[in-house]
Amino acid sequence: MSSRPITHVHAEPFDHFVRGRFNAWFFATLDTYINRVTEPLKQAAFGSLAATTVVELGPGIGANLTYLPAGALLVAVEPNTRMHAALAARCERAGVELRLIADSAERMPLADASVDEVICSLVLCTVPDPDAVVREVRRVLRPGGRFRFVEHVAAPPRSVRSRVQRALRGPWGWTFEGCDLHRDTGAVIERAGFERTTMFERVLRGSIFYPVNTAICGIAWR
Repeated sequence: MSSRPITHVHAEPFDHFVRGRFNAWFFATLDTYINRVTEPLKQAAFGSLAATTVVELGPGIGANLTYLPAGALLVAVEPNTRMHAALAARCERAGVELRLIADSAERMPLADASVDEVICSLVLCTVPDPDAVVREVRRVLRPGGRFRFVEHVAAPPRSVRSRVQRALRGPWGWTFEGCDLHRDTGAVIERAGFERTTMFERVLRGSIFYPVNTAICGIAWR
């Protein structure tokens, strides 16, 4: 990544008040459990991460810091202000430098072809325009740069889990600040025009969060 990857910062943070506080509490409280359930997928996607500068979309309170090398710079695109204090504290404890961008991932204030690595987990389900986000990721990546992702996705059609996802879509989305239980995120990534994409679908075994147990992980190369 270039020494000055941020060309400008157009901050557009959000705070959904009670829902924001609930989500910050929820992910802080269940952080260890969620990471244990998703660890095989995260290891597959993030395990080879060695870059000293990493852009992360929606890092929340810092669930993926363990995959960054010590002394790394995290460029965190996190518009949810309720997550900022916990993220900063965890970065300090982990020895990771934080550059926080309180902006939406649909229009990242990063220069074209300036980034080697972009990562995200459980984020593309929530953004209003996932196609725009993935196009932005492709725009900011250098040729050969990698987009690493772990996401829950729509369950197979006509399955019980698919019916549950559709039934809970509205209340779940309101509670979790826009999270779409039934989004085909794999198709979003595949049509973004990456040079090459490796993607695997898995069912999260042993997870109590039945509606979001269908997940994908992978790497897309610019």
